[in-house]
Amino acid sequence: MTKVLIVDDHSDVRRLLAITLGKEYELLEAEDGASALEVVRRHRPQVVLLDVMMPGEINGLQVLEKIKNDPLNRGVLVAMVTARGQAADGDAARKLGADAYFIKPFSPLEVVSWVREKVK
Repeated sequence: MTKVLIVDDHSDVRRLLAITLGKEYELLEAEDGASALEVVRRHRPQVVLLDVMMPGEINGLQVLEKIKNDPLNRGVLVAMVTARGQAADGDAARKLGADAYFIKPFSPLEVVSWVREKVK
């Protein structure tokens, strides 16, 4: 079963995505960057849905960069799900390797459609 990691400091966002993703995937959750990196290291998800602005020392862009620069994570798909909606924000994320960029408020169905399309 495909593992999907949902990383957001707001539990309601994590819950919304988890409900929308349903039982098709093995869902993992983290509420900050450091926890996200630990979950990636321990569980090797195939998809990461990642917020940019989170508490702690590591933000979402730093998590993205660490995931994409680690050869052990080759093939991990990372979609940013964030309130940062400026074009420069999306460009910065794509330069670091983001596979998609969804702006809050986002359509959960659009995110799920993207996941389904990518993990066929």
